[in-house]
Amino acid sequence: MPDLPEPWLRGPVAGVAPVFQPVAHALQHAVEDVGAALAAFPDAGLDARPAGVASVGFHLRHIAGVLDRMATYARAEALSDRQFAALAAEAEPGRESAADLVAGVEAAAAAFEACLAATDPATAFEARPVGRQALPSTVLGLLVHAAEHTQRHVGQLLVTARVVERGA
Repeated sequence: MPDLPEPWLRGPVAGVAPVFQPVAHALQHAVEDVGAALAAFPDAGLDARPAGVASVGFHLRHIAGVLDRMATYARAEALSDRQFAALAAEAEPGRESAADLVAGVEAAAAAFEACLAATDPATAFEARPVGRQALPSTVLGLLVHAAEHTQRHVGQLLVTARVVERGA
């Protein structure tokens, strides 16, 4: 989106409470970076692991999965069997195309944005257990973690994608 400023400079995301705006902006930025970087990415490169790093395919599956899981925890729900199966399959080489995986990230981010819009800001500091060990977090902690975790994986994905495309 070269003609637009970064998402955080475009104004509020409609329907999202002010306290959650930075999360929405961070996710929008991450999704735009993924789309731009992988617009012409070769499907054959999705499972490449140059120097043993995580593959582009893994990062895309993992980003979508983390967004789904963090939204579930923020709603005070337990993960489903489907979510556990998706988690277990994230690192497995897939049959999806790059376009399908990017679309999966876009859909997960849209669903997460809907979660942000549906989250009452008054619940931001309510406790939420995470994982089988019920580790302590809060609604806000989960939402922020989803955004920062996504951005971290996008950064890794961008570097890996460039290395794979250049054949190094």
